[in-house]
Amino acid sequence: MTKSISRSGAFLTAGLVLCLCGSLAIASEKAMGGKSILDLTGEWYCRYDPPNVALTGRFQNDTESVVDHGWVSCTIRDYLSRRLVGRGENGVIWYAKKFQVENPSDDSALYVPGLDDDATFYVNGAFVGCSSGYVEDTAFAIGSSLRSGENVLVARLERPLGVENLYGPILLVHQADLARTARLDSSLANARPSAGWVKDAVIYELYPRSFSKGESFRSAAKRIPELKKLGVTVLWIMPIHPIGKLNRKGSLGSPYSIRDYYKINPEYGTLDDFKELVAAVHQAGMHIIIDLVINHTAWDNPLVVEHPDWYKHDSAGKIIPPNPDWTDVAQLDYSNKNLRRYMKDMMKYWVKDIGIDGFRCDVADMVPVDFWDEARAALDSVKSVMMLAEGANPDLHLKAFDLTYSWNIYDVLAKIFAGHAQASAIDSVLERESRVYPRRSLRLRFDTNHDKNAYDGPSIERYGRDGDSLAIALIAALPGVPLIYDGDEVGNPEKLSLFEQVPINWNNDGSFRKFYEEIFSLRRSNAALTYGSYKALTTNDGQDIFAFERTAGNDEALCVFNLSKSGKPDVEISVGSAANSSFADGVTGEQFHVKDGKVTVSLEKYGFLILFPEK
Repeated sequence: MTKSISRSGAFLTAGLVLCLCGSLAIASEKAMGGKSILDLTGEWYCRYDPPNVALTGRFQNDTESVVDHGWVSCTIRDYLSRRLVGRGENGVIWYAKKFQVENPSDDSALYVPGLDDDATFYVNGAFVGCSSGYVEDTAFAIGSSLRSGENVLVARLERPLGVENLYGPILLVHQADLARTARLDSSLANARPSAGWVKDAVIYELYPRSFSKGESFRSAAKRIPELKKLGVTVLWIMPIHPIGKLNRKGSLGSPYSIRDYYKINPEYGTLDDFKELVAAVHQAGMHIIIDLVINHTAWDNPLVVEHPDWYKHDSAGKIIPPNPDWTDVAQLDYSNKNLRRYMKDMMKYWVKDIGIDGFRCDVADMVPVDFWDEARAALDSVKSVMMLAEGANPDLHLKAFDLTYSWNIYDVLAKIFAGHAQASAIDSVLERESRVYPRRSLRLRFDTNHDKNAYDGPSIERYGRDGDSLAIALIAALPGVPLIYDGDEVGNPEKLSLFEQVPINWNNDGSFRKFYEEIFSLRRSNAALTYGSYKALTTNDGQDIFAFERTAGNDEALCVFNLSKSGKPDVEISVGSAANSSFADGVTGEQFHVKDGKVTVSLEKYGFLILFPEK
């Protein structure tokens, strides 16, 4: 069985990967315990293989093919400068690296901090491990495959998208040093402080095109009381601006192709309609943020003609898209000071003049961190705002952002539901966060969003009815800020296309809505579930059961989740110091007594319990 290395140096089955991206400041070679660490980042070779003709093993076994037969030189960089080679055609891309090892060690491990695609790794032609989907931290035991002298490392990536494939630094380490290697300096810093309404938020993502067939802003304004009852405290409106027509995708175009940052998409209403929505949200004691798409613009945005120097160009002087797949948008260039000034002024306009409370920032990792730092300072001069990054760079938390996307929880849930990882992998994800992110960083937790719904399918289709309920309960109970995607509260079974109109059927099963109301009411009722510290708890079934405790002052919550299709009649949770206490179900009030430091519960398939101590 193929193995990958956990944070403790123990072994887990392949496919169970630790998550979260970041950059590592590690010297190219340094001594540890008399043995060296080798940095394999830098110059590599790569080649595209769209028809996958090398599946039989020609590339990974023939060491000479690394420099012959169509391979070209490329550079593997760290996460923060992860722009590798042009995508070429869809299919398969291979990366290869030759390196020297004088005294190979049996305890050697290969550490890879980031991948965007399914990947398989070979050392000297021998398969050493694989990962699936979008992952950002994995390691494989490779000691038995190394040899003295020259070695060849080959990575085969499927479904390459854009130019973001394989991140560095790629390191050869000793297994005992793996946890220390993977800790970033950023984890020793403090995240910027966030307002109380940000820390205890429940965010609702509203896609105007699907929320209603017409007059979306007016429709949303009428339903604010309904959303508040659901437990929503922050309304996130997907892009509200006019959509580009030139090179658009689909019949309606992507809302992320912005034609004018100061105008409203007439498909959704007028500026006055939007102002009425902002007023309705504030009257309900809630907050509202909008999507900010400033990495790129539509091709027919007036800025393309008025300020072509604000865009990135190829060697022939032609404005280019961010990557070959995003053909409907043009890439902005933040080395231009005038562009920066324009964007900061525009952001202040929506906060100061229109009254919104912040932004969800699209592909935030692709915009320089120092720009975000400047923009946050400008907004703070107006009022307290929420800044949510669709990004995972730890440095975003230091000055600019309150929240970053937690893709890692979504990805690990997908692996668990598919049977490719144990329930305890969730704890590995959270432990990885503690080694990467500044202290008190807030992560956005979700079981779906507009991207995942549109491309992977609706959550109820992916998880099933019971699994979907468990997933939303889990993100409500984990540390961080939970997200609800519109339509999920009625079990929406449709993919909501980003390029066409797919209206949500609001007459779907209403029992989902009641469940959402109950679970988020439970979250509000106990400070431990909003602000509390996190501690994983041991159970008698680490394969299928995930249990943890959250504590805030005198408040405590004990959360137990069965991530399997089978019922679990005798689940034992070790609670340690609570040896003489008892717990009650937060929904039903059923009591559970502690005996010998353990609580025993019974869970149905995809069942869960959120328990509070009896007082």
